[in-house]
Amino acid sequence: MSEIASISVNGKSHELPVITGTENEQAIDISKLRDISSIITIDPGFKNTGATKSAITFLDGEQGILRYRGYPIEQLAEHSTFLEVTYLLIYGELPTADTLQDFRNKISRHTLIHEDMKKFFDGFPSKSHPMGQLSCLVGALSAFYPESLNPNPSEEEENLSIIKLLAKMPTIVSWIYKKSLGHPVIYPKNNLNYVHNFLNMTFGQITEDITVDKAVVDAMHTLLILHADHEQNCSTSTVRIVGSSNANLYASVSAGISALWGPLHGGANQAVIEMLENIKNDGGGSAKWLAKAKDKNDSFRLMGFGHRVYKNFDPRAKIIKKACDDVLERLGINDPVLDIAKELEEAALKDQYFVDRKLYPNVDFYSGIIYRALGFPTDMFTVLFALGRLPGWIAQWREMRANKEPIGRPRQVYMGHTTRDYVTLNQR
Repeated sequence: MSEIASISVNGKSHELPVITGTENEQAIDISKLRDISSIITIDPGFKNTGATKSAITFLDGEQGILRYRGYPIEQLAEHSTFLEVTYLLIYGELPTADTLQDFRNKISRHTLIHEDMKKFFDGFPSKSHPMGQLSCLVGALSAFYPESLNPNPSEEEENLSIIKLLAKMPTIVSWIYKKSLGHPVIYPKNNLNYVHNFLNMTFGQITEDITVDKAVVDAMHTLLILHADHEQNCSTSTVRIVGSSNANLYASVSAGISALWGPLHGGANQAVIEMLENIKNDGGGSAKWLAKAKDKNDSFRLMGFGHRVYKNFDPRAKIIKKACDDVLERLGINDPVLDIAKELEEAALKDQYFVDRKLYPNVDFYSGIIYRALGFPTDMFTVLFALGRLPGWIAQWREMRANKEPIGRPRQVYMGHTTRDYVTLNQR
């Protein structure tokens, strides 16, 4: 027999079904509450509201568990590639070798972007933030591919839009970077794999392809995999709610990019490096800044430590720490900011204040360090986050459509003026 929850309001009792997920998570189904009682619930920030039933990602913040389609993130990060994880998230199963090769081939045929999109860069001010450019350029893809506007596409049409977005995103991201330097753009080389191709377009020269250290390629694969999906976060929920209006894939993902832009979401890894640079400019040393972080009367906060979802540890951080150490060792970089990061990490992990509160370094801490070591400027960090999160956004958009979920329409409790009469000023 199904579990039932009861709620009593104004002397009347109402019964509501309890839903149990495959990992034994439970939720009270309030979807019919207003119909049977004329009341709604209120949950600012939707912290306790399940907006959907999803089969994509399982996250247990208390236990530090993250799984894509049932596969532990630790196994995927160690053994898989970003494109393999992309296929898994979007289509539900790991691809066979032949299926994965076919997937790669389809993507390689669509890596070029329309030459007219170059004109967008001429219109952006020289100091335009890369995330503003990315949101604009991804949204504009719907204008170049108007077939994507069909609200009821065939499976073939939908898959073509998915392939095009996956293929063109690395090209767009690399061009944003190149244009910020005033450099000529580099066109995709489809003999290279997805990650190597992106790195070549970003750091290569017009005349020759770059040779990328295996540690760097592996680190990029790992970073992209770890960022690929994270359940119903701010940007993912944005993609789903925009898509629920039957908005096309490009418009929905463009909205997700804008949500990710915020410093409370995707901008966290940029904030880590900015904090470390401030510490360097102040003379360095971790003791002073750890003390400031522990002082409740001080506004300073250690960026990149702790997580609003993970109450124990961020499972992604353990994985990316190894990649971070490998990259720094292999590249032999001498950077005082990165030295401060390592000093701060070591000191915080030994400080009882942070240990007791489980304020461990999270994925943003290490990803910011890696991106800086690879040579990316800080304002590109969130763009790289978006590149990694793209498969998850697509998977969530696709699932929402497949489930025929209704248009998102949150309610509110009105707290404004009651009825009042307009008093004319007789100015006509």
